[in-house]
Amino acid sequence: MTDIPTLETNRLILRGPEPEDYPDFKATFTSYRARFMGGPLNAYESWMLYAAEIGHWQIRGYGMWMIHDQVTDETYGMAGAWKPAKWPEAEIAWVIWPEMNGKGYALEATHAVRKYLYEQKGWETAVSYIDPKNLDSIRLAERLGALKDAEAQTIDGNDSVYRHPTPEALAGTQLAHGIDMEISHYADPLFKPKGWALD
Repeated sequence: MTDIPTLETNRLILRGPEPEDYPDFKATFTSYRARFMGGPLNAYESWMLYAAEIGHWQIRGYGMWMIHDQVTDETYGMAGAWKPAKWPEAEIAWVIWPEMNGKGYALEATHAVRKYLYEQKGWETAVSYIDPKNLDSIRLAERLGALKDAEAQTIDGNDSVYRHPTPEALAGTQLAHGIDMEISHYADPLFKPKGWALD
């Protein structure tokens, strides 16, 4: 059995998916929110996907973490690594429950996930496969420094591939500092971002 590590950030705790986390997952993946992730799913499909989230850790040795609040333990979504059979590359992925959108949780969690994959798992590159109409996820990928890679193989020709900066390209850069600064802004209770929700 794979021991799933726990990751911590200023506001969040990332833990492996547990059975008690399923209702929030089901509510999201059976809703319109899942339209860019193969959904909305029916109840059976949602259950099968959640079982796959748990099993992915055992098969690959990495997977998706459930995002929890440091104080309340409430779940906000998922972030992690994902590579079903026959996918071209392992990807960094995320999903935030609809009511938690726009609070910076996806940015904070995904930044921690990428750091772990680069520093602890030795990843030298990573991609995110994103539906071209999923503007929120595209904006988040770009804020993380990912750029559209037109040369990369897609999953089925209907997705765009965003290539994340390598560990060397990210370390100590203005981009890395900017991500940390944005996360700190979201952690400030007085911070009220303007415009559309970004994640």
